[in-house]
Amino acid sequence: MATIEPYETRAGRRYQVRYRKPDRVQTKKRGFRTKRDAELFLASVEVSKARGEFIDAAAAKALIGPLGEAWLSRQTHLKPSSLRPVESAWRNHVLPVWGGIAVSDIRKTDVQQWVSALTTGDQSAVPPRKPKGATLVIRAYGVLAAILDDAVSDRRTLSNPARGVTLPRKIKKPHVYLSHEQVHALAAASKYPALVIVLAYCGLRWGEATGLRVKHLDMLRRRFVIEENAVQVGSVIEVGTPKNHKKRTAPFPRFLAEPLAQQCENKDRNDLVFPGENGHHLRLARVHDDNMSWFAGAVKRAGVPRITPHDLRHSAASFAVSAGANVKAVQRMLGHSSAAMTLDIYADLFDGDLDSVSDALDLAVSQANVPKMCPKP
Repeated sequence: MATIEPYETRAGRRYQVRYRKPDRVQTKKRGFRTKRDAELFLASVEVSKARGEFIDAAAAKALIGPLGEAWLSRQTHLKPSSLRPVESAWRNHVLPVWGGIAVSDIRKTDVQQWVSALTTGDQSAVPPRKPKGATLVIRAYGVLAAILDDAVSDRRTLSNPARGVTLPRKIKKPHVYLSHEQVHALAAASKYPALVIVLAYCGLRWGEATGLRVKHLDMLRRRFVIEENAVQVGSVIEVGTPKNHKKRTAPFPRFLAEPLAQQCENKDRNDLVFPGENGHHLRLARVHDDNMSWFAGAVKRAGVPRITPHDLRHSAASFAVSAGANVKAVQRMLGHSSAAMTLDIYADLFDGDLDSVSDALDLAVSQANVPKMCPKP
């Protein structure tokens, strides 16, 4: 049962409230000048407990720094390639600003000001801070918001002050689609022509292609079995499962059978189809240094638009749609989680379907017995 007790101080009589938290642990709060103030506090505690809104004042004083480190250690479901940018956002943009601030001291306006400062930069800082891209800002914000979500779950705060702030809008870059002639010119100018052709016609991700082993090729059915993904995280190649941990098969055209067979000559089942010079996984091709990247050099020599190896997936999607493949087939080939995702990414490739709808409606109306519409004078 809660009690209110007086005690003496040098400044005079004060009151303390003894009460039990929802977990039945007894605690107290001291320093009330009048008994009525103590009674009002006790009443507010009992109401908050009845409503399920009680927040322990000591728990609310927890700092974001330790909470963030604990949150980061729980992200074991993320692959190394996904965890690395999250950890970087925490270390470089969240921890320096919020690490020493208590959960109870965070206000929505403060979070909004932080997001805005990241987006627009801060020229008054020493040294000046450049504006950050929308992707980085949203990622850093997401880290802070997730930490505060956990604080809500742990009853450190009643609501998440980070939720509801205005975030920068991502602007999608237009896809670059190469023609058949451009793809083959790029392959001819590159150090790994068969790999370029596979990326451009089969839609494999870089890590999926460089993770292919001889045993993953079904030459009779002309299929790749995609079950390994070799992703470069910093200077280390991490070998794991494909994106979303889903194994799939992807087709390759008949004209690729011979180049692939040549890649597999004198190799064991577990050997890589596209190894690097040392026989291990091929490292990610850097695209911003013509002198250091075989891919960037090939792009320059072939005279094609500046692209990355990943951009060749866009050409693969374009070739598939042009060949008459439906969206479900394109989804399976690219390894998207749903056909809706494929349509969202490559809606521009299906504009021809809108023409088909228009033509079909014209035909239906022409065959129906309806009066012709005439413009009003």
